[in-house]
Amino acid sequence: MNSAPLFLVLIAAAPAAFAQTSQPTPGQTPPAPDKRVFGVFPNYRTANATAVYTPITVKQKLTIAAKDSFDYPLLGLSALIAAEGQWVNSNPSFGQGWAGYGRRVGVEYGDQAIGNMLTEGIYPSLLREDPRYFRRGYGSIRSRVWYAATRVFVTKTDSGATSFNIAEIAGNATGAVISDAYTPDQRNVGDTIETWWMQVAVDAASQVLKEFWPDVKHKFFHGPDPNPGVPR
Repeated sequence: MNSAPLFLVLIAAAPAAFAQTSQPTPGQTPPAPDKRVFGVFPNYRTANATAVYTPITVKQKLTIAAKDSFDYPLLGLSALIAAEGQWVNSNPSFGQGWAGYGRRVGVEYGDQAIGNMLTEGIYPSLLREDPRYFRRGYGSIRSRVWYAATRVFVTKTDSGATSFNIAEIAGNATGAVISDAYTPDQRNVGDTIETWWMQVAVDAASQVLKEFWPDVKHKFFHGPDPNPGVPR
């Protein structure tokens, strides 16, 4: 079984440091989102919710998915989750020592990469859904956390309409089933469901981080104001 990564707790707690922000007025366009959060984590699929909606092509969807799947920080994240799995001895047939750890890293990387390709590239292309996270950037802390976390269930279609996020849910479900093929201790229904919802939870936490990263950067790293001229 996969263990919940410890960084989910830190991500959930981070927004408490920020005050409520107001909605930008017309003509105030927030800066384009960074391509990396903390200069490390990939952030290729974040867009501004307040901007005029423009759909992206199938090629752009697949490019976003590939960048998120094969960028080097994903290996670091996989190594971190695998270390926790090594500690609690998840998938005991992998064994311990460096060999067991290497197997766990490979499994975690496979889960993340396959999930990204399915939820951000393949399924959105087939279903004509938009895989991007549309950062809100204003409102109370609670409303922004709720908005960010629930975007795993709500998305935009290529027409700009709002729809249930089939690509996220079905893509991670497919990824969980594929994971069973290379995880010998994880082939029952309960473990598959746990893998499925863990991937969804990681995506939800990642979107909370992306929602607040510009605020974190502005407050602690002297980055540009994400909402210039807007009272806080």
